[in-house]
Amino acid sequence: MLSQNPTKKGGITVAPLWGWLGDLYGRKSMLVRASLGMAVTITLMGCATTIWQLVGLRLLAGVAGGYSSGAMILVASQAPRNQSAWALGLLSSGIMAGNLIGPLVGGLMPPLIGIRMTFIGSGALIFVAFLATLFLIRETPQRSVSPTRTKSGWKEIPDKPLMVMMLCTGMLLMVANMSIEPIITLYIRPLIANPTHVTFIAALVMSAAALGSILSASNLGRLADKKGHGIIIVSALAIASMLLIPQAFVTASWQLIGLRFLMGLSLGGLLPCVTAVIRHNVPDHSIGTVMGYAVSAQFVGQVVGPLLGGFIGGQIGMRFVFLGTSILLLVGALGNWRVLRLPQQR
Repeated sequence: MLSQNPTKKGGITVAPLWGWLGDLYGRKSMLVRASLGMAVTITLMGCATTIWQLVGLRLLAGVAGGYSSGAMILVASQAPRNQSAWALGLLSSGIMAGNLIGPLVGGLMPPLIGIRMTFIGSGALIFVAFLATLFLIRETPQRSVSPTRTKSGWKEIPDKPLMVMMLCTGMLLMVANMSIEPIITLYIRPLIANPTHVTFIAALVMSAAALGSILSASNLGRLADKKGHGIIIVSALAIASMLLIPQAFVTASWQLIGLRFLMGLSLGGLLPCVTAVIRHNVPDHSIGTVMGYAVSAQFVGQVVGPLLGGFIGGQIGMRFVFLGTSILLLVGALGNWRVLRLPQQR
C-alpha cells in the first residue's frame, strides 16, 4: 500500500494539468515528457537507500508519468471520428495486456537479477519507449489556441451533464474492478480445499476480468462506432450489474473466475466508448483538458473502490460488496440511459 498510493495521488492531482498543457503544446510532447520522467524516476528507485526516498520517487513517478492516459488523449484526438472507439479499444487492450504481464515479469525478475536491477531494467525499457515516442510517433498539427481560451474549455462544452456522466462512468468502471481487491483472498478461502492455492486463485480471479476486457475492447469499440457509443455504455453497465449478483453466491472458485471473465468481456468496451463520447462532444482544443479530468476520475475510482469494498466487507459482509457494486453499476446504467437519451442518442 505504501508504494502504490503515492503514485495514484500524484496522478489524481496533475492529470488535468498535463491534459491542458497537451492542448497548448501538443499531445506528443506530453508522451515524451511522461516516458522520460518515468524512465528517470523508475531507474532512481533502484538506487533508493531509505523507504522515504522510495515513497518520494513513487510520488514523483505519479506526477511525471501518465503515459497511458496521454496515449488515450493522442489517439482520441488523431483517430477518425467514425473509428475512434475501435482505435481506443485497441489501445486499451494493449494497456491492459501490459498491466497483466508487468506484475508477472516483475515477480520473476528479482530472484534472477535482484530487486534493484529489476527497477533499473524497467527504467531502461521505459527509456526505449521514450525513444520510440520521440522518433516514431507523428502528430497531426492542431490549430494553435491561446492559453486564455483553452483555460475556459469547460465553459465551451455544450452538454456539461453528459461530460459529468462520462467522468462518473469512468470512475464506476474502476470501482467495479477494484472493489473486491481487499476481500478476495478471504472470500475465496472457504471455496478452496487446499489453502496453499488461495493466493494463486485470487490472482486468477483478479486477472480474469482484465483478460476478458483485453479480448473484447476493440470488438466492442468497433460495434460502438457502428451502432452508437451510448448503447454499448448502457448495455455494458447493465450486463456487468447482473453478473455481479451471482458472484455473491458462488460455491466454487471456478464459478467466480468465469463470472469475472464474463464481466470483463462486458466492460471491455466501456472506457473506449466513454473516451469516444468525450471526443465527439468536446471542442478539439479542449480534449486534453477534459480527458485529464476523466483520468483523475478513474484514479479516484481506483482509490475509492478498495476502500469501499473493504469497509462494506468488514462491516456488513463480503457478499454485500458484490451486491453493492451491482447496485452502483445499475444506477450508472440508468443515469447514462437518461443522459444519453437512448435510443435517440445525442
